[in-house]
Amino acid sequence: MTLTASPAAGPNTTGTRATETHIKPHDGPPKLSPWELRAAQIETLEAPRLRYGLLARMLFKQMDLVYGRERTLVKFTMLEFIARVPYQAWERVGYHSLSRHRRRSALAKRVYERIEETREEQDNEQWHLLILQDLVQRDGHKQSFLLHRAAPWLVAFFYYHVSWLLFLVKPELSYRLNADFEDHAEHEYMSFVAEHPELEHRPAPTTYADEYGHYDSVADLLRQIGHDERIHKLDSLVNMCAPRFQDAPAR
Repeated sequence: MTLTASPAAGPNTTGTRATETHIKPHDGPPKLSPWELRAAQIETLEAPRLRYGLLARMLFKQMDLVYGRERTLVKFTMLEFIARVPYQAWERVGYHSLSRHRRRSALAKRVYERIEETREEQDNEQWHLLILQDLVQRDGHKQSFLLHRAAPWLVAFFYYHVSWLLFLVKPELSYRLNADFEDHAEHEYMSFVAEHPELEHRPAPTTYADEYGHYDSVADLLRQIGHDERIHKLDSLVNMCAPRFQDAPAR
């Protein structure tokens, strides 16, 4: 399931549900209008960040050490390369659970719905990566093999196994780590747009517009990506309180 926040409602950074929300099954984060995107940016910038856990703080610190503290499109491609990882780990666990519980129809259905959700979120993060890489290439930024291929792969490898192990031990810990990561990404995107007002006048590329959406400016395109991250964060916070697979009654 996907938790969709009303454009009029600010992100809830302390609870597990956002104010004025509704559940929409398997249709991905909502696409917002230009005025809704600006409202979402204001909400994010005015909202406090989550209190990040130790693992999340270590990951963000590592990113700053390798790629610098400055927000850049190149650094965002590294974030998006890593962002897909928890959903891949959860999908793997889900298929393993499905094979064990396929004879319990109610439980098997819930497991498969969760798998579909993780695939949707993986796909959304993959679009983010493709869009960011397209922007980076258009700007002519150089990317080295060591810093922009080998290093993110190593970080993603570590993050994948941490997410996977945490999910096996206690799913809430894995969801919370992802919520921290997505909250960080949401604030970084919205802050980057605020720091670069010239993006309001730069037309958004149409390379992936048919698949992801058409936007008048790069600013709105990045705001939409930031809002997607908010929705992923809220999904993880909701899933922290969702019943575990083994708690479903057999049928």
